Amino acid sequence: MSAPAQINAEPPTQTAFTPSTLAKFNGKDDPKVYLAVRGKVFDVTSGKGFYGPGGPYENFAGRDASRGLAYNSFDPSVLTPLDQPLDLLQDLSADEKESLDNWESHFEGKYTLVGTLSNEKN
Repeated sequence: MSAPAQINAEPPTQTAFTPSTLAKFNGKDDPKVYLAVRGKVFDVTSGKGFYGPGGPYENFAGRDASRGLAYNSFDPSVLTPLDQPLDLLQDLSADEKESLDNWESHFEGKYTLVGTLSNEKN
């Protein structure tokens, strides 16, 4: 009889990202593709055809995609500039909040959570 397999009870390590450290995970500067939704950073590399270079959601790669997802907009102008504080999303309508809730659930169910997003450290 063989010994039982060891189960690693350690949760995966998560990283604290800032907008500028997240930005390199855009599929161009790094082969991995990450994006953030409401402060949660997801590894969407397995969906690189959607989120990586040339994909319909490529503007969200390496960025906080929250407002764009809430608006259902791919327009880069809705993304917070990297040198600005994180978008608190306080002005979203009820429909936009519902849209963002649905997107957040989608990412939580499909992709690995790899970290959190917070403002730049001074």
